[in-house]
Amino acid sequence: MEQPTFADLEYDGKKRKTRRERFLERMDGLIPWGRLEDRIRPFYPKAGRGRRPYDLSVMLRIHCVQLFYNLSDPAMEDMLYEIESVRRFVGVRLSGPLPDETTILNFRHLLDTHDLGEGLFEEINRHLESRGLRLQEGTIVDASIIEAPSSTKNRAGARDPEMHQTKKGNEWYFGMKVHIGVDSQTGMVHSVCTTSANVHDVTQAHRLLHGGETQVWGDSGYQGVGRRQENSQRQVKWEIAMRPGKRRQLAQGSDETLVEKLKASVRAKVEHPFLYVKRHFGYSKVRYRGLAKNTQRLAVLLGFTNLIRAEHCMAAS
Repeated sequence: MEQPTFADLEYDGKKRKTRRERFLERMDGLIPWGRLEDRIRPFYPKAGRGRRPYDLSVMLRIHCVQLFYNLSDPAMEDMLYEIESVRRFVGVRLSGPLPDETTILNFRHLLDTHDLGEGLFEEINRHLESRGLRLQEGTIVDASIIEAPSSTKNRAGARDPEMHQTKKGNEWYFGMKVHIGVDSQTGMVHSVCTTSANVHDVTQAHRLLHGGETQVWGDSGYQGVGRRQENSQRQVKWEIAMRPGKRRQLAQGSDETLVEKLKASVRAKVEHPFLYVKRHFGYSKVRYRGLAKNTQRLAVLLGFTNLIRAEHCMAAS
């Protein structure tokens, strides 16, 4: 055990904890570190004759902090040098070796290459199931646009070929869509996929179902989902919202109006994961070109969202 320095003692004696410290302590207690490390370990470099790799636990924690605050690789390296609470969360000291931006980049590429972002999402959900938060009998499906830069001022002189534009309301957007399936009881995300922004929501509904549903809720963008070939054999009740124009014609207080309000109250749970990803973790715009890297990042962020949501569910139960 290393001898604490005067700086360490001074830090320990400060009067209050910052919001960052409280958040990191909270996430430290929520994330199943052992499960996630076991999922990555088969792909992580082993110590040999060359330079010894950093501990897997250190690199995983650095990656998590990078996602918490939506940081670039250089910004993550700067944070390690500047902020003591982050170093303590990660498990490094200023007097020892600190990973540089290239090491951080290589670890992220390792996760992307082996689709480990989705793997970590699956491990988090297995952890939550082991804690009693199981899938029930209903799924809510929805999609949200993640914007991408439309500029062509780059080396290739072109926009990202995997991103496309779409119109929502009276506004045009360029980017990708993240599609999720959420448990209707707990609000936990159990399925995720991504597409270009111009892909219609209804075409991806079958990818968001776990197979045990008896009911599926969706907004008006999923009209006709039950008649599609990939869903024709499913024994589920489709609770799809009316189109806005038709709903406005309903009489106030009618049975149909009450049914639509009930559907909307159930569907509201699907908006919470998007709120966490876009506002809490700041991922309202893509950081990388192409769908693959962004998909891996979004999967882990949705896993973090499930952990935070599970904390509320377990506290209320």
